[in-house]
Amino acid sequence: MKIKHLPFDQSVNGWSAIIGDRLDYPQQQGKTTADWLIIGAGYAGTAFAQRLAEQRPDEHIVLLDAGEIGDNASGRNSGFVIDLPHNIGTSTAELEKAAAYRRLLQFGVAHLQEQVARHGINCDWSSAGKYHCAVSPKFNGLIDAYVRELNNLGEAYQVVEKDELARRLGTHFYHRAVYTPNCILLNPAALMQGLVAYLPSNVTVYANSPALSIDAGARIRVETPHGEIRARRLMMAINGAARGLPLFKGRLFAIATFATLTEPLNAQQLQRIGDMADWGVTPVNALAGATLRYTRDRRFLIREQVNFTPGLTTGALETGRHARRHAAIFARIFPQLKDVAMAHTWSGLISVTRNGAPIWGQLADNVYAAAGCNGSGLSKQTAAGRILADFALGEDNPLIGDMQSLGQANYLPPRPLLDIGVQGYLARERWRARSER
Repeated sequence: MKIKHLPFDQSVNGWSAIIGDRLDYPQQQGKTTADWLIIGAGYAGTAFAQRLAEQRPDEHIVLLDAGEIGDNASGRNSGFVIDLPHNIGTSTAELEKAAAYRRLLQFGVAHLQEQVARHGINCDWSSAGKYHCAVSPKFNGLIDAYVRELNNLGEAYQVVEKDELARRLGTHFYHRAVYTPNCILLNPAALMQGLVAYLPSNVTVYANSPALSIDAGARIRVETPHGEIRARRLMMAINGAARGLPLFKGRLFAIATFATLTEPLNAQQLQRIGDMADWGVTPVNALAGATLRYTRDRRFLIREQVNFTPGLTTGALETGRHARRHAAIFARIFPQLKDVAMAHTWSGLISVTRNGAPIWGQLADNVYAAAGCNGSGLSKQTAAGRILADFALGEDNPLIGDMQSLGQANYLPPRPLLDIGVQGYLARERWRARSER
Protein backbone atom coordinates (compact mmCIF):
# COMPACT_ATOMS: atom_id res chain seq x y z
CA MET A 1 0.00 0.00 0.00
CA LYS A 2 1.47 3.33 -1.08
CA ILE A 3 0.67 6.49 0.86
CA LYS A 4 -0.58 8.89 -1.82
CA HIS A 5 -0.96 12.05 0.25
CA LEU A 6 0.86 13.33 3.34
CA PRO A 7 -0.36 16.23 5.52
CA PHE A 8 1.38 19.49 4.62
CA ASP A 9 0.76 22.99 5.93
CA GLN A 10 2.93 26.03 5.22
CA SER A 11 1.69 27.91 8.30
CA VAL A 12 3.06 28.06 11.85
CA ASN A 13 0.88 26.43 14.48
CA GLY A 14 0.18 29.20 16.99
CA TRP A 15 -0.16 26.82 19.94
CA SER A 16 3.34 25.48 19.29
CA ALA A 17 4.77 28.94 18.68
CA ILE A 18 3.74 30.31 22.08
CA ILE A 19 5.18 27.45 24.16
CA GLY A 20 8.74 27.86 22.93
CA ASP A 21 11.23 25.01 23.10
CA ARG A 22 10.16 21.43 22.56
CA LEU A 23 11.77 18.02 22.85
CA ASP A 24 13.44 16.83 19.68
CA TYR A 25 12.82 13.30 18.42
CA PRO A 26 15.01 11.56 15.85
CA GLN A 27 14.04 10.57 12.34
CA GLN A 28 13.80 6.87 11.66
CA GLN A 29 16.89 5.70 9.78
CA GLY A 30 18.18 2.34 8.66
CA LYS A 31 16.45 -0.86 9.73
CA THR A 32 14.28 -0.98 12.84
CA THR A 33 12.45 -3.98 14.28
CA ALA A 34 9.61 -3.90 16.79
CA ASP A 35 6.85 -5.98 18.27
CA TRP A 36 4.35 -3.22 17.54
CA LEU A 37 4.45 -0.30 15.09
CA ILE A 38 2.02 2.58 15.62
CA ILE A 39 1.66 5.10 12.78
CA GLY A 40 0.42 8.47 14.01
CA ALA A 41 1.54 10.12 17.26
CA GLY A 42 -1.72 11.93 17.96
CA TYR A 43 -4.15 11.23 20.77
CA ALA A 44 -5.25 7.78 19.58
CA GLY A 45 -1.77 6.57 18.68
CA THR A 46 -0.18 7.87 21.87
CA ALA A 47 -2.94 6.48 24.12
CA PHE A 48 -2.63 3.11 22.37
CA ALA A 49 1.16 3.14 22.82
CA GLN A 50 0.94 4.00 26.49
CA ARG A 51 -1.60 1.30 27.35
CA LEU A 52 0.24 -1.28 25.26
CA ALA A 53 3.55 -0.45 26.95
CA GLU A 54 1.95 -0.72 30.40
CA GLN A 55 0.45 -4.12 29.63
CA ARG A 56 3.45 -5.50 27.71
CA PRO A 57 6.56 -3.93 29.33
CA ASP A 58 8.91 -6.45 27.68
CA GLU A 59 7.77 -5.66 24.14
CA HIS A 60 9.38 -3.01 21.91
CA ILE A 61 6.90 -0.46 20.57
CA VAL A 62 7.66 2.09 17.85
CA LEU A 63 5.56 5.26 17.55
CA LEU A 64 6.02 6.92 14.15
CA ASP A 65 4.88 10.38 13.10
CA ALA A 66 5.12 12.18 9.77
CA GLY A 67 5.84 15.57 11.36
CA GLU A 68 6.91 17.23 14.59
CA ILE A 69 5.33 15.83 17.73
CA GLY A 70 2.35 17.99 18.71
CA ASP A 71 2.42 19.97 15.48
CA ASN A 72 0.08 17.91 13.32
CA ALA A 73 -3.71 17.73 13.69
CA SER A 74 -3.48 16.76 17.37
CA GLY A 75 -1.84 20.09 18.24
CA ARG A 76 -3.66 22.34 15.76
CA ASN A 77 -7.22 22.15 17.08
CA SER A 78 -9.01 24.66 19.31
CA GLY A 79 -8.10 22.95 22.59
CA PHE A 80 -11.55 21.86 23.79
CA VAL A 81 -11.56 18.55 25.68
CA ILE A 82 -15.21 17.72 25.09
CA ASP A 83 -17.11 15.71 27.73
CA LEU A 84 -20.55 15.43 26.09
CA PRO A 85 -21.78 14.31 22.65
CA HIS A 86 -22.93 17.11 20.35
CA ASN A 87 -25.89 15.18 18.97
CA ILE A 88 -27.95 13.32 21.56
CA GLY A 89 -31.41 12.65 20.14
CA THR A 90 -34.64 11.67 21.89
CA SER A 91 -35.46 8.06 21.02
CA THR A 92 -34.46 5.20 23.32
CA ALA A 93 -31.85 3.96 20.84
CA GLU A 94 -30.41 7.47 20.39
CA LEU A 95 -30.21 8.02 24.14
CA GLU A 96 -28.49 4.66 24.68
CA LYS A 97 -25.93 5.53 22.02
CA ALA A 98 -25.45 9.02 23.49
CA ALA A 99 -24.92 7.51 26.95
CA ALA A 100 -22.25 5.18 25.56
CA TYR A 101 -20.62 8.09 23.75
CA ARG A 102 -20.68 10.13 26.96
CA ARG A 103 -18.96 7.32 28.90
CA LEU A 104 -16.22 7.20 26.26
CA LEU A 105 -15.68 10.96 26.21
CA GLN A 106 -15.58 11.21 29.99
CA PHE A 107 -13.18 8.27 30.16
CA GLY A 108 -10.92 10.18 27.77
CA VAL A 109 -11.20 13.38 29.83
CA ALA A 110 -10.43 11.53 33.06
CA HIS A 111 -7.39 9.79 31.58
CA LEU A 112 -5.96 13.04 30.22
CA GLN A 113 -6.56 14.76 33.56
CA GLU A 114 -4.75 11.96 35.38
CA GLN A 115 -1.77 12.19 33.02
CA VAL A 116 -1.54 15.98 33.33
CA ALA A 117 -1.64 15.75 37.13
CA ARG A 118 0.77 12.82 37.40
CA HIS A 119 3.46 14.28 35.17
CA GLY A 120 2.89 17.99 35.77
CA ILE A 121 2.25 18.65 32.07
CA ASN A 122 2.09 22.42 31.60
CA CYS A 123 -0.70 22.82 29.05
CA ASP A 124 -2.91 25.51 30.67
CA TRP A 125 -5.47 22.89 31.75
CA SER A 126 -8.61 24.81 32.72
CA SER A 127 -11.97 23.48 33.96
CA ALA A 128 -13.70 26.45 32.37
CA GLY A 129 -16.67 24.71 30.75
CA LYS A 130 -18.13 25.64 27.37
CA TYR A 131 -20.74 28.07 25.98
CA HIS A 132 -22.77 26.71 23.05
CA CYS A 133 -23.86 29.98 21.45
CA ALA A 134 -26.36 31.32 18.94
CA VAL A 135 -25.85 34.72 17.35
CA SER A 136 -29.36 35.10 15.94
CA PRO A 137 -32.75 34.54 17.66
CA LYS A 138 -33.75 32.41 14.65
CA PHE A 139 -31.60 29.60 16.12
CA ASN A 140 -33.35 29.58 19.50
CA GLY A 141 -34.85 26.28 18.39
CA LEU A 142 -31.42 24.65 18.32
CA ILE A 143 -30.66 25.97 21.80
CA ASP A 144 -33.99 24.65 23.11
CA ALA A 145 -33.41 21.27 21.48
CA TYR A 146 -29.99 20.97 23.09
CA VAL A 147 -31.51 21.81 26.49
CA ARG A 148 -34.08 19.02 26.08
CA GLU A 149 -31.33 16.57 25.15
CA LEU A 150 -29.22 17.53 28.17
CA ASN A 151 -32.27 17.03 30.37
CA ASN A 152 -32.73 13.56 28.90
CA LEU A 153 -29.13 12.72 29.80
CA GLY A 154 -29.42 14.27 33.26
CA GLU A 155 -26.53 16.66 32.64
CA ALA A 156 -25.97 19.98 34.42
CA TYR A 157 -26.27 23.17 32.36
CA GLN A 158 -27.27 26.83 32.42
CA VAL A 159 -29.19 28.75 29.79
CA VAL A 160 -27.51 32.16 29.57
CA GLU A 161 -29.41 35.05 28.01
CA LYS A 162 -27.98 37.98 26.06
CA ASP A 163 -27.16 40.50 28.81
CA GLU A 164 -25.61 37.97 31.19
CA LEU A 165 -23.75 36.41 28.28
CA ALA A 166 -22.30 39.81 27.39
CA ARG A 167 -21.11 40.25 30.97
CA ARG A 168 -19.36 36.88 30.95
CA LEU A 169 -17.86 37.08 27.46
CA GLY A 170 -17.18 40.80 27.09
CA THR A 171 -19.25 41.13 23.89
CA HIS A 172 -22.91 41.71 22.92
CA PHE A 173 -22.45 39.66 19.74
CA TYR A 174 -24.23 36.55 21.02
CA HIS A 175 -27.97 36.22 21.62
CA ARG A 176 -28.22 33.11 23.80
CA ALA A 177 -26.17 30.15 24.99
CA VAL A 178 -26.18 26.87 26.86
CA TYR A 179 -23.29 26.63 29.32
CA THR A 180 -22.05 23.17 30.33
CA PRO A 181 -19.47 23.18 33.14
CA ASN A 182 -17.27 20.14 32.56
CA CYS A 183 -15.51 20.86 29.26
CA ILE A 184 -11.76 21.43 29.61
CA LEU A 185 -9.80 24.14 27.77
CA LEU A 186 -6.06 23.89 27.14
CA ASN A 187 -3.12 24.29 24.76
CA PRO A 188 -3.33 21.11 22.63
CA ALA A 189 0.25 21.28 21.32
CA ALA A 190 1.64 21.49 24.86
CA LEU A 191 -0.58 18.61 25.99
CA MET A 192 0.46 16.42 23.07
CA GLN A 193 4.15 17.08 23.61
CA GLY A 194 3.78 16.28 27.31
CA LEU A 195 1.92 13.01 26.70
CA VAL A 196 4.60 11.75 24.32
CA ALA A 197 7.45 12.90 26.57
CA TYR A 198 6.22 10.68 29.41
CA LEU A 199 5.60 7.48 27.46
CA PRO A 200 7.12 4.33 29.03
CA SER A 201 10.73 3.48 28.22
CA ASN A 202 9.83 0.57 25.92
CA VAL A 203 8.32 3.04 23.42
CA THR A 204 10.66 4.48 20.77
CA VAL A 205 9.40 7.68 19.13
CA TYR A 206 10.40 8.82 15.63
CA ALA A 207 9.32 12.22 14.26
CA ASN A 208 9.50 13.70 10.75
CA SER A 209 9.36 10.14 9.43
CA PRO A 210 6.33 9.67 7.18
CA ALA A 211 5.30 6.17 6.21
CA LEU A 212 5.70 6.04 2.43
CA SER A 213 4.46 2.49 1.90
CA ILE A 214 2.91 -0.19 4.09
CA ASP A 215 3.18 -3.92 3.48
CA ALA A 216 0.60 -5.51 5.79
CA GLY A 217 1.49 -9.14 5.19
CA ALA A 218 2.30 -11.85 7.71
CA ARG A 219 4.96 -9.47 9.00
CA ILE A 220 4.52 -5.71 8.77
CA ARG A 221 7.01 -3.73 6.70
CA VAL A 222 6.88 0.07 6.44
CA GLU A 223 9.18 2.27 4.36
CA THR A 224 10.19 5.75 5.53
CA PRO A 225 12.33 8.31 3.67
CA HIS A 226 15.52 7.03 5.32
CA GLY A 227 14.84 3.44 6.26
CA GLU A 228 12.31 0.75 7.06
CA ILE A 229 10.53 -0.72 10.06
CA ARG A 230 9.50 -4.35 10.46
CA ALA A 231 7.02 -5.34 13.14
CA ARG A 232 4.76 -8.19 14.18
CA ARG A 233 1.69 -5.98 14.50
CA LEU A 234 0.52 -2.59 13.24
CA MET A 235 -1.82 0.04 14.62
CA MET A 236 -2.80 2.95 12.35
CA ALA A 237 -4.02 6.27 13.73
CA ILE A 238 -3.54 8.36 10.60
CA ASN A 239 -7.06 9.72 10.15
CA GLY A 240 -7.41 11.82 6.98
CA ALA A 241 -4.35 10.30 5.32
CA ALA A 242 -5.98 6.86 5.48
CA ARG A 243 -8.53 7.39 2.71
CA GLY A 244 -6.36 6.06 -0.10
CA LEU A 245 -5.35 2.84 1.70
CA PRO A 246 -7.23 -0.33 0.68
CA LEU A 247 -7.80 -1.40 4.29
CA PHE A 248 -9.88 1.71 4.91
CA LYS A 249 -11.96 1.20 1.74
CA GLY A 250 -12.54 4.90 1.13
CA ARG A 251 -14.67 5.34 4.24
CA LEU A 252 -13.33 8.72 5.33
CA PHE A 253 -12.17 12.04 3.93
CA ALA A 254 -10.34 15.09 5.26
CA ILE A 255 -11.45 18.64 5.87
CA ALA A 256 -9.28 21.56 6.97
CA THR A 257 -10.30 24.15 9.52
CA PHE A 258 -8.51 27.46 10.05
CA ALA A 259 -7.62 29.23 13.29
CA THR A 260 -6.01 32.50 14.37
CA LEU A 261 -4.44 33.34 17.71
CA THR A 262 -4.07 36.99 18.70
CA GLU A 263 -1.30 38.68 20.59
CA PRO A 264 -1.98 39.00 24.35
CA LEU A 265 -4.17 41.96 25.26
CA ASN A 266 -2.38 44.90 26.86
CA ALA A 267 -3.64 46.78 29.93
CA GLN A 268 -5.60 49.36 27.92
CA GLN A 269 -7.32 46.71 25.82
CA LEU A 270 -8.22 44.71 28.93
CA GLN A 271 -9.98 47.74 30.42
CA ARG A 272 -12.36 47.81 27.44
CA ILE A 273 -13.73 44.31 28.05
CA GLY A 274 -13.35 44.06 31.81
CA ASP A 275 -11.71 41.45 33.96
CA MET A 276 -12.98 37.97 33.08
CA ALA A 277 -11.86 34.37 33.38
CA ASP A 278 -10.90 32.28 30.38
CA TRP A 279 -13.81 30.85 28.38
CA GLY A 280 -14.67 28.87 25.25
CA VAL A 281 -17.52 29.31 22.75
CA THR A 282 -18.77 26.80 20.19
CA PRO A 283 -21.33 27.84 17.54
CA VAL A 284 -24.74 26.20 17.08
CA ASN A 285 -23.64 25.45 13.51
CA ALA A 286 -20.04 24.24 13.57
CA LEU A 287 -19.68 24.45 9.78
CA ALA A 288 -20.77 28.08 9.47
CA GLY A 289 -20.16 29.77 12.81
CA ALA A 290 -16.94 30.68 14.58
CA THR A 291 -15.40 28.87 17.53
CA LEU A 292 -13.90 31.37 19.96
CA ARG A 293 -11.70 31.19 23.03
CA TYR A 294 -10.31 33.65 25.54
CA THR A 295 -7.18 32.12 27.04
CA ARG A 296 -5.46 32.38 30.39
CA ASP A 297 -2.69 34.48 28.87
CA ARG A 298 -5.25 37.00 27.54
CA ARG A 299 -5.28 35.96 23.91
CA PHE A 300 -8.25 35.24 21.68
CA LEU A 301 -8.53 32.24 19.40
CA ILE A 302 -10.82 32.45 16.37
CA ARG A 303 -11.53 29.29 14.41
CA GLU A 304 -13.77 29.56 11.37
CA GLN A 305 -14.18 28.08 7.89
CA VAL A 306 -14.18 24.44 6.84
CA ASN A 307 -12.64 23.39 3.51
CA PHE A 308 -12.74 20.05 1.74
CA THR A 309 -9.05 19.02 1.54
CA PRO A 310 -8.59 15.75 -0.37
CA GLY A 311 -4.88 16.41 -0.95
CA LEU A 312 -4.20 17.11 2.77
CA THR A 313 -2.34 20.29 1.75
CA THR A 314 -2.95 23.92 2.69
CA GLY A 315 -0.89 26.67 1.09
CA ALA A 316 0.27 30.02 2.43
CA LEU A 317 -2.02 32.04 0.14
CA GLU A 318 -5.11 30.22 1.37
CA THR A 319 -4.05 30.61 5.00
CA GLY A 320 -3.42 34.32 4.45
CA ARG A 321 -6.91 34.76 3.05
CA HIS A 322 -8.39 33.20 6.17
CA ALA A 323 -6.18 35.35 8.41
CA ARG A 324 -7.82 38.44 6.94
CA ARG A 325 -11.23 36.84 7.29
CA HIS A 326 -10.60 36.05 10.96
CA ALA A 327 -9.50 39.62 11.65
CA ALA A 328 -12.79 40.88 10.18
CA ILE A 329 -14.82 38.38 12.23
CA PHE A 330 -12.99 39.37 15.40
CA ALA A 331 -13.68 43.06 14.70
CA ARG A 332 -17.41 42.29 14.41
CA ILE A 333 -17.46 40.36 17.68
CA PHE A 334 -15.22 42.79 19.59
CA PRO A 335 -15.46 46.20 17.85
CA GLN A 336 -13.78 47.76 20.89
CA LEU A 337 -10.66 45.65 20.22
CA LYS A 338 -9.92 46.46 16.59
CA ASP A 339 -6.33 47.34 17.53
CA VAL A 340 -5.57 43.81 18.79
CA ALA A 341 -2.93 42.25 16.53
CA MET A 342 -3.34 38.81 14.97
CA ALA A 343 -0.24 36.74 15.80
CA HIS A 344 -0.59 33.36 14.04
CA THR A 345 -2.99 31.77 11.55
CA TRP A 346 -2.85 28.09 10.68
CA SER A 347 -4.95 25.15 9.55
CA GLY A 348 -5.52 21.65 10.87
CA LEU A 349 -7.06 18.51 9.43
CA ILE A 350 -10.10 16.60 10.67
CA SER A 351 -11.07 13.18 9.34
CA VAL A 352 -14.77 12.79 8.62
CA THR A 353 -17.00 9.80 7.95
CA ARG A 354 -20.37 9.83 6.22
CA ASN A 355 -22.44 8.52 9.13
CA GLY A 356 -20.35 9.93 11.99
CA ALA A 357 -19.19 6.48 13.10
CA PRO A 358 -15.46 5.76 13.55
CA ILE A 359 -13.14 3.30 11.87
CA TRP A 360 -12.14 1.32 14.93
CA GLY A 361 -11.00 -2.22 15.61
CA GLN A 362 -9.20 -4.98 13.75
CA LEU A 363 -8.76 -4.51 9.99
CA ALA A 364 -6.65 -7.63 9.34
CA ASP A 365 -5.02 -10.43 11.34
CA ASN A 366 -2.26 -8.17 12.64
CA VAL A 367 -3.58 -4.70 11.80
CA TYR A 368 -5.69 -2.41 14.02
CA ALA A 369 -6.93 1.14 13.51
CA ALA A 370 -8.56 4.09 15.26
CA ALA A 371 -9.53 6.74 12.71
CA GLY A 372 -12.45 8.87 11.58
CA CYS A 373 -12.66 11.10 14.64
CA ASN A 374 -15.22 13.57 13.18
CA GLY A 375 -13.91 16.27 15.53
CA SER A 376 -13.73 16.41 19.35
CA GLY A 377 -10.61 14.32 19.00
CA LEU A 378 -8.81 15.04 22.28
CA SER A 379 -11.13 13.07 24.53
CA LYS A 380 -12.67 10.84 21.86
CA GLN A 381 -9.44 9.59 20.30
CA THR A 382 -7.71 9.24 23.67
CA ALA A 383 -10.48 6.84 24.67
CA ALA A 384 -10.47 5.11 21.28
CA GLY A 385 -6.72 4.45 21.39
CA ARG A 386 -6.52 3.25 24.97
CA ILE A 387 -9.55 0.96 24.64
CA LEU A 388 -8.28 -0.41 21.32
CA ALA A 389 -5.08 -1.53 23.06
CA ASP A 390 -7.12 -3.61 25.50
CA PHE A 391 -9.16 -5.01 22.60
CA ALA A 392 -6.01 -5.97 20.67
CA LEU A 393 -4.49 -7.66 23.73
CA GLY A 394 -7.67 -9.53 24.64
CA GLU A 395 -8.06 -7.64 27.91
CA ASP A 396 -11.46 -7.30 29.58
CA ASN A 397 -12.74 -3.73 29.32
CA PRO A 398 -16.47 -2.87 29.43
CA LEU A 399 -15.84 0.21 27.27
CA ILE A 400 -15.00 -2.04 24.31
CA GLY A 401 -18.73 -2.64 23.98
CA ASP A 402 -19.37 1.11 24.06
CA MET A 403 -16.85 1.66 21.24
CA GLN A 404 -18.45 -1.09 19.16
CA SER A 405 -21.93 0.36 19.78
CA LEU A 406 -20.93 3.48 17.82
CA GLY A 407 -20.96 1.39 14.65
CA GLN A 408 -18.53 1.54 11.75
CA ALA A 409 -18.03 4.17 9.08
CA ASN A 410 -20.02 3.43 5.95
CA TYR A 411 -19.29 3.74 2.25
CA LEU A 412 -18.39 7.02 0.56
CA PRO A 413 -18.75 7.60 -3.18
CA PRO A 414 -15.59 7.92 -5.27
CA ARG A 415 -14.25 11.21 -6.48
CA PRO A 416 -15.41 13.43 -8.16
CA LEU A 417 -18.86 12.51 -6.79
CA LEU A 418 -17.46 12.84 -3.26
CA ASP A 419 -16.10 16.32 -4.03
CA ILE A 420 -19.46 17.48 -5.39
CA GLY A 421 -21.36 16.07 -2.43
CA VAL A 422 -19.08 17.46 0.28
CA GLN A 423 -18.70 20.90 -1.27
CA GLY A 424 -22.44 21.12 -1.90
CA TYR A 425 -23.21 20.18 1.69
CA LEU A 426 -20.74 22.73 3.08
CA ALA A 427 -22.18 25.47 0.85
CA ARG A 428 -25.73 24.65 1.97
CA GLU A 429 -24.81 24.77 5.67
CA ARG A 430 -23.01 28.09 5.25
CA TRP A 431 -26.08 29.55 3.57
CA ARG A 432 -28.52 28.18 6.15
CA ALA A 433 -26.48 29.58 9.05
CA ARG A 434 -25.29 32.80 7.40
CA SER A 435 -26.77 34.86 10.26
CA GLU A 436 -24.31 33.16 12.65
CA ARG A 437 -21.26 34.71 11.00
